[in-house]
Amino acid sequence: MKELPNPTFALSPQSLPRGSLHRPFTRFDGASQSSTPRVERGGLTVSWANHVDEVRQAQRLRFKVFAQEMGARLDTKFPGHDVDLFDNFCEHLLVRDEVTREVVGTYRVLTPAQAKRVGSTYSDLEFDLTRLRGLRERMVELGRSCVHPDYRTGGVIMALWGALAEFMVRNQLDTMIGCASIPMLHNGIVSGDVAASIWQQLKTSHLAPIEHHVRPRLPLPVERLDSSLAVEPPALIKGYLRLGAKILGAPAWDPDFNTADLPMMMRINDLPPRYRKHFLGA
Repeated sequence: MKELPNPTFALSPQSLPRGSLHRPFTRFDGASQSSTPRVERGGLTVSWANHVDEVRQAQRLRFKVFAQEMGARLDTKFPGHDVDLFDNFCEHLLVRDEVTREVVGTYRVLTPAQAKRVGSTYSDLEFDLTRLRGLRERMVELGRSCVHPDYRTGGVIMALWGALAEFMVRNQLDTMIGCASIPMLHNGIVSGDVAASIWQQLKTSHLAPIEHHVRPRLPLPVERLDSSLAVEPPALIKGYLRLGAKILGAPAWDPDFNTADLPMMMRINDLPPRYRKHFLGA
């Protein structure tokens, strides 16, 4: 699930001490395995960032994808990097090409304890999450997910999801939330019609129970858009839905990214049996 940067909270590189990622608090056990990367099929390795230089590699990939490829307007004081306030409180999951050692995929994970210390999740900035308050003690936020354009064959995202599932189980966490983005550009025109159409499709089949509905702070005006387009949801959203994810409500509009952001939630107990066996061996 991709969070989107909030320029108000941009950090300078000097905010992080060189050589070790500043964490005033105890790391979760699931991230402490970063010193022993796991080798995946297809020449990929998966590990958790253990110092600031590794986080910088993830931030460079994010800049490449979000700013250079997707055209997002990032207000960053560190040229060529996507950096915001939340990075300093998150665990950063990395997938590398085993040969080149280049970071080709990443997620960041904000744990419940760190969300309390930073004051919120990123999703709180886009949505009113009041109805999720009963889940927060065992809820993590996933964000900034991206894959290098040369590696979008499915292997990277499966490697990331496997490591995330292990992290959740090891730390006795059961809920993942985040913002899944839908580009507003369609046939060369910036429009919300695609997002409105996808929302109309998904709300009939994948909407969460009302007790978990959230409200966008800057709603996409779906009622005034053409929702009749025959369009497929982005591949990442379809992947989340196959894992049992639910849509928590109508999309928010992010003007800096020109995207519509769907609030989504996945719960470990909702993983279909075949994915549970694949990721957890259970």
